[in-house]
Amino acid sequence: MPDQNSIQQQIQQLTERLHYLNHQYYQNDVSDVSDQEFDRMLAELQTLEQQYPELALPNSPTQRVGGTITKQFPTALHRYPMLSLGNTYSEADLREFDERVRRVLDSDDYTYVCEMKFDGVAMSLTYEDGQLTQGVTRGDGTRGDVVTPNVRTIKNLPLHLRPAPGQPREFEVRGEIFMPNPVFNDLNAEREQNGEALLANPRNAASGTLKLQDSALVAARRLRFFAYSFLSPGRVFSSHSASLRALKDWGLPVSDTWRCCNTITEVLDFIHAWEKKRFELPVATDGIVIKVDDFRQQEILGFTAKSPRWAIAYKYPAEKARTRLNTIQYQVGRTGAVTPVAMLDPVPLAGTVVKRASVHNANQIAALDLRLGDLVFVEKGGEIIPKITGVDLGARPAGAEPIRYPTECPACNTPLVRPEGEAHYRCPNERGCPPQLKARLEHYVSRKALNIEGLGAETVGRFFDLGLLQTPADIYDLPQRRDELVKLERLGEKSITNLLAGIEGSKQVPFDRVLFGLGIRYVGETVAEKLALHYRSIDAMMAASAEELAATPEVGGVIAESLAFWLQDAGNRELIERLRSAGVQLVLTGEAPQAHSDRLAGLTFVLSGVFEDHSRDELEALIVSHGGKVTGSISKKLSYLVAGDKMGPAKREKATTLKVPIIGEADLLAMLPGEDEAQPEEEILALKNSDSSVESKNLETFPAPKSSANDLGRQGSLF
Repeated sequence: MPDQNSIQQQIQQLTERLHYLNHQYYQNDVSDVSDQEFDRMLAELQTLEQQYPELALPNSPTQRVGGTITKQFPTALHRYPMLSLGNTYSEADLREFDERVRRVLDSDDYTYVCEMKFDGVAMSLTYEDGQLTQGVTRGDGTRGDVVTPNVRTIKNLPLHLRPAPGQPREFEVRGEIFMPNPVFNDLNAEREQNGEALLANPRNAASGTLKLQDSALVAARRLRFFAYSFLSPGRVFSSHSASLRALKDWGLPVSDTWRCCNTITEVLDFIHAWEKKRFELPVATDGIVIKVDDFRQQEILGFTAKSPRWAIAYKYPAEKARTRLNTIQYQVGRTGAVTPVAMLDPVPLAGTVVKRASVHNANQIAALDLRLGDLVFVEKGGEIIPKITGVDLGARPAGAEPIRYPTECPACNTPLVRPEGEAHYRCPNERGCPPQLKARLEHYVSRKALNIEGLGAETVGRFFDLGLLQTPADIYDLPQRRDELVKLERLGEKSITNLLAGIEGSKQVPFDRVLFGLGIRYVGETVAEKLALHYRSIDAMMAASAEELAATPEVGGVIAESLAFWLQDAGNRELIERLRSAGVQLVLTGEAPQAHSDRLAGLTFVLSGVFEDHSRDELEALIVSHGGKVTGSISKKLSYLVAGDKMGPAKREKATTLKVPIIGEADLLAMLPGEDEAQPEEEILALKNSDSSVESKNLETFPAPKSSANDLGRQGSLF
């Protein structure tokens, strides 16, 4: 009998890892693992949860479609939810899928449509009277970001459709926005020339572009769109293939790579034909989507709770190659983490020539038993830097010595440390290690932080090597050193003028971005914003204890400890004073959010699930503006659990056990005073003292769509 504690720990670790990877992928545009490895971990978690349902966590990644909603755009509910789609790497699974289709339809008379699975960003477009009226991202599958101005910049996407008989007055088109490979290569070449970090892959580049606030910048990125799904309340077409032909006739871009297949054998032939040929396309792909063509048959096959029974995605395994490992280079990052990078004999892989590969950390080197001179296997799943996945032990040179991880920093010779529970060795020499100092300067001047024009990575590195810069505060001494700057080669008068203007302009950058720019470990953009809103000044933060910092929304114990340690350091306090003297914003300007009432004073809320009329951020702002507090955990001290759609069962169970009232979105809004009169206090007390086992009647769920529409997306998501 397996140990329950061991199983619970395994579920916890998988859940945390998958949440982190989802956050990196959807919010930071970083793919830390291949799609195949992510799917493997997700399948492992699903299996454990099925075997031990009592140990499943309420926030398990298996209970969500994937992705989160940014705060930068208004949001909208999807009329047709963007559900998930099962995927496989196995041809045997495809044959099983075909057998299920035949069994349910009780017929051999059906056809499949096979389409390329483009590696971009899922998008839902609404057309009314032939005009494009709205573009919404996939978001969390139920609600997405409205990015219509950015979508309108896509050159091959028609803003007005060609009129045609039978064209509905209003309908949705689902498809993929992507960055063509040549555009991606040009963009990375430009970023490299400017000393900026390279983008990982075209999908990440497209995702990041759609989040830009300036649509002019979006237009410059030359994104493109392919449509592959039509949705409307009634049945306009008899089949998916007919809808694709109509969309193309109406002027929408539809890739001509799709094909109708009469048998599963023809489907497999299509898959094999495109396995290598797909690299000739100007857009990244990672598989094939297979759908039953006839809409009536789709309705017969129906849906599971999460996905259609009439479609499946076949994903190509990551490309592999064998080459020689020549040496390991060790790179030191902004936080002192030492990352090993394998230097390889050049080898063609997935359309490019690979010379470097990631080996992550010392644990990975040991697990692979890497030795210099080994012939190694490398995989590339669309990333710029592939990873080593194995060693050809039969070809290992005689006497090859195991790689010994350095004990000293490769840049400053300081003994490395490995904090408990961490995979990376770190250089603790924060104020004397050149790569760390340079990286912190680059971070401070980066676009999402102070955004200082004229101070790219190359210029920062040059000024650092010349002794002009060591810390961010030194940047504000550069105007007094203009005489030194004019003597430098490749730095003309106009460049100096622009640089100094950029430095002066950075003094107006809001406090939250300054806080992010300081590069404090674990303090990312969102955390910096929450801290700035809560404390409103660096002085108030310095006066707070780690426990008080941890009470800030979305700031946990680990972040709080790191922040408190940084703020109490004498050298960092000196840096803050120098920045203050230079005129950098260390106080959040403007008026603090006005309290509309104290109606919720003394009450604490937990928000869980997806809400119909407001996002979580909006509900949180409402609660705070009326004197209430929002927390993330359920305890006896909690006043209310506000439950939306798709709330985890464990939270509901815990709230019921602790007799915490469970209310809905409408109940919460009813607790707030109206425009003309306040709600009587006795009504609130009556609601608070009501039976906590009776939930709001407003907790509605979103049913699976009953239309004949097809809705398939990237990473096995229904677009």
